[in-house]
Amino acid sequence: MRFIFSVMYLFIPLSAALAAEPSALPAPSAESALSGERSGDFERRLQRLESGAVPAPADPSQATADALNPAISLVLNGRLSALSEDPATYALPGFALGPDVGPGERGFSLGESELWFSANIDPNLYGSLTLALAPAGRATEVDLEEAYLQTLTLPYGLTFKAGRFNSRIGYLNEFHPHADDFADRPLPYRALFANSAGDEGVYADDGAHLRWLAPTDFFLELGAELFRGESFPAGGAANHGKGASTLFVHIGGDAGPSHAWRAGVSRLRAEARARATGAEAAPDLFTGTSSVNGVDFVWKWAPQGNPAITNFKLQAEYFTRDEDGEFDPASSGVPFPYSGEQRGWYAQAVYQFMPRWRMGLRFDRLNASAVDAALAGTVLDNRGHAPQRASAMLDFSGSEFSRLRFQYNRDESRADARDNQWTLQYIVSLGAHGAHAF
Repeated sequence: MRFIFSVMYLFIPLSAALAAEPSALPAPSAESALSGERSGDFERRLQRLESGAVPAPADPSQATADALNPAISLVLNGRLSALSEDPATYALPGFALGPDVGPGERGFSLGESELWFSANIDPNLYGSLTLALAPAGRATEVDLEEAYLQTLTLPYGLTFKAGRFNSRIGYLNEFHPHADDFADRPLPYRALFANSAGDEGVYADDGAHLRWLAPTDFFLELGAELFRGESFPAGGAANHGKGASTLFVHIGGDAGPSHAWRAGVSRLRAEARARATGAEAAPDLFTGTSSVNGVDFVWKWAPQGNPAITNFKLQAEYFTRDEDGEFDPASSGVPFPYSGEQRGWYAQAVYQFMPRWRMGLRFDRLNASAVDAALAGTVLDNRGHAPQRASAMLDFSGSEFSRLRFQYNRDESRADARDNQWTLQYIVSLGAHGAHAF
């Protein structure tokens, strides 16, 4: 209770201070603005917003000037957390995880900051670079999150991207975590894609991406990606540096003036060569194939297409992962045959009940198949437990550049303990940031 009162002591005056700014209502986000626009141009609007690029200038001299003056923004993300269970003991029975993947630290902590540069290179190409700055004690770790170029003018609705980038599998994967509606990613993302300290669950790698936007009255896109295969659930850059590939289909549209929706199916196939998870000193090693299949759905509502006063978003995703190969616990040098299926899903709803204020609920759950006696007691042993979690959040946006969030998780990830997690989070942006997906 002491933590709750401390949080409210901080939350109320900060909210009042933000509300006192002379700016009017927060500018609609890319996602809410999209839900409010009318049908007919849905697919063109969606492609423009999802690319993050602005239309190329007709004057080549202006394109040169823009190339020398890229858009720059910095996102700051910090939190105060109270966890009833020691985060060092965090585990998801049945799932191999990387070091320090979990609910984060107790007390005050500076999360991952994001430095973003982007510009039109010329009338045909757009470029973007995102650096993640994560604290490591008194030092700072710099991670290259994304660095890619993307075409602007290919014919027939085609778009090509090359470099390092977030895959378009699922719905949430393409978002940077600071754009999420909750302070942490759903359990399926943490279990299926996160494998390093500070990684909330994003599948990104070096590779190439091609997608096609169909010339239809509704939104329809098909795409494929080929990756190096270094990122979890891949590993070891198999097949001469072409160790992972994806396929995805997204469809959507407007349903009257107040509703918009999008649905998708996707598949990731990855080759793992001595993929390391667990303790760095003696990691678990997996060699084999990992196939992830997913379906996603998002529905948005804003009265007559105006999300400024009130709006509502419902989203859900379901994933399965099949792995087949050899698992070597703690680098023992004695690998065991392994074939297993893992499943996970989440559903969440977020409601803006008045200008600047939103509340949300989320439920997520995982399940892993049983293992044979040889792997009993390893991280792949589900111990008869299905991890699950329920979350509730309330947040306040002083403008489109600032957000203060209060969140509670009832986390039953461990087989033998229930973790009550309280978080107060701030997210602020210094400079305009590119639009995120629908």
